[in-house]
Amino acid sequence: MSKLVAIGLVAGFFGAIFGVGGGIVIVPLLALLLAFDQRRAAATSLAAILVSSVAGAITYGFHGDVKPGAAALVGLPAMFGVLLGTTLQQRIPVQRLTYGFALVLAAVGVRLLV
Repeated sequence: MSKLVAIGLVAGFFGAIFGVGGGIVIVPLLALLLAFDQRRAAATSLAAILVSSVAGAITYGFHGDVKPGAAALVGLPAMFGVLLGTTLQQRIPVQRLTYGFALVLAAVGVRLLV
């Protein structure tokens, strides 16, 4: 349980500072520290993000930094993307999901450095 709390604290901190948390922090840490497979880590991350994103949006909202129209234009299509992605993810073997996720993280890392 303490590892889950630590993962949550790290994800919340990075989420607030950099706008990342779920895919870049929670998923790899669940896999590394608690041996979650890719599918379970992604599902757990999405559920956790729901809680942390509401807290973050409220906090940023108090500072006047939230653009509700833009959030809706990103969030509503994202909801449909999640439904599509979840359906597809259930058909992909876990090992391929893990390799694909590693490639996405590596590509993002390289892009940020260049």
